[in-house]
Amino acid sequence: EVQLVESGGGSVQAGGSLRLSCAASGFTFDDYAIGWFRQAPGKEREGVSCISSSDGSTYYADSVKGRFTISSDNAKNTVYLQMNSLKPEDTAVYYCAADLGLLRLWVSPDYWGQGTQVTVSS
Repeated sequence: EVQLVESGGGSVQAGGSLRLSCAASGFTFDDYAIGWFRQAPGKEREGVSCISSSDGSTYYADSVKGRFTISSDNAKNTVYLQMNSLKPEDTAVYYCAADLGLLRLWVSPDYWGQGTQVTVSS
């Protein structure tokens, strides 16, 4: 059974930092691209960042470039999202997702986690 389990969400003041973790199981981690998405209240879900577990290539949405860093620990089957300089507009439920293809991940990933809440206060 495929599982993606997010952790690390919480409440922080603007300018603060959080690190999200996505622990994956049930599939060959090295073959998959893993991504982070978020959904704020009343808004559509949007892609934040993704990483290819096979070659380490990464992608970031313009809104988080320079502030968020995605990384992968293949030995632990875990992907991290280090979020620095957080802003109130980063407030959302953050979801981890996985797919065999990096481009397909961004459009319609095969697997989703349950989400973790991130709240940034001003």
